[in-house]
Amino acid sequence: MKNFEFINPVKLLFGDGQIAKIFNEIPTNSKVLMTYGGGSIRKNGVYDQVIKALEGFDVVEFGGIEANPDYSTLIKAVKICKENKIDYILAVGGGSIIDGSKFIAAAAKFDGDAWDLIVKQLPIEDALPLASVLTLPATASEMNSGGVISRRETKEKYPFGSPLLFPKFSVLDPTVIYSLPKKQIMNGIVDTYIHIVEQYLTTTDHYMVTDRLAEGVLKNLIELSSTLMADGTPDYDTCANYMLTATMGLNGWTSMGATADWATHMIGHELTALAGLDHGLTLAIVYPATMKVMRKEKHAKILQYAERVWNITEGSEDERIDAVIAKTEEFFIQVGMKVRLSDHAVGQDVIDTIVERFEERNQNLGEGGIVTPAHVRMILEDRL
Repeated sequence: MKNFEFINPVKLLFGDGQIAKIFNEIPTNSKVLMTYGGGSIRKNGVYDQVIKALEGFDVVEFGGIEANPDYSTLIKAVKICKENKIDYILAVGGGSIIDGSKFIAAAAKFDGDAWDLIVKQLPIEDALPLASVLTLPATASEMNSGGVISRRETKEKYPFGSPLLFPKFSVLDPTVIYSLPKKQIMNGIVDTYIHIVEQYLTTTDHYMVTDRLAEGVLKNLIELSSTLMADGTPDYDTCANYMLTATMGLNGWTSMGATADWATHMIGHELTALAGLDHGLTLAIVYPATMKVMRKEKHAKILQYAERVWNITEGSEDERIDAVIAKTEEFFIQVGMKVRLSDHAVGQDVIDTIVERFEERNQNLGEGGIVTPAHVRMILEDRL
């Protein structure tokens, strides 16, 4: 286990009816920027609940933040923050809204070209305080300090982060899941699953605590997925367990002292930027091939994953690895994913562009940089 420092200061308000408590969490007399997406919060009642909870505050609304939030949209909100002297940001939505709001919070306190905070990874030295009301479990952005934003005009997508971007609090009301389309739940299940395996399926350096936590969360997802994806509205307890499982996927608890991967995420970001594929979908496409191509480097941990998560104990080591790779892909298919690039009209030209980008950046991926651009090509060509 590696040395580590851990802090997660996010206060969670979890359960039905918790949105009403927002009023007590935001400092009195704050001027609040309320950010949200395309309007689904007006249909499911969340908007009305939030507005009621914000009675007495000076509220400026900013809607229209996209899935995979775009820089050109977010920079408009940054201008609003500066012109209106916003004190606090309340993000109401899923991971994209929260990620975008984190960028707004940082850029509103930055005097230079805000894109440099992303592409040049400049240190974030100040940020507006922000909080969130989660409407789509998936990314755990409600309980971490990172985010990802896109710039569609240049077909780029990059991660960013800072301890200053932890939400002050996040409201998690499981009843919001009742109205979610199955496609969004499907993407959330896969996103959470890959968050966990990217922190878990690396090395076997005595991560006893975090390994068991990760394995438990993975088994939760497998167990919950059939009920979540079945016809009809899932029950409250299923929704509550799923919502907390998704938050656990990337709130730091399963990565303490461990070595992380993130190759699949970085490759997936490029597929989203270049081909417009949903984030969760890109992960379902890429991860089985990441396991396959990197099976030698991840040999011992794949065998542990096979036994502890999927109960695969029979056959030779190679047969068990083959079996668990197939089982993982089968799981993604069962929740509704089409896991081949050819299913989405993505061909060799996109693969070539992605590989060229990593080569131009001189960028290796994975734990210890074990995933080279050559490996990226092998991974993507396996998914044609």
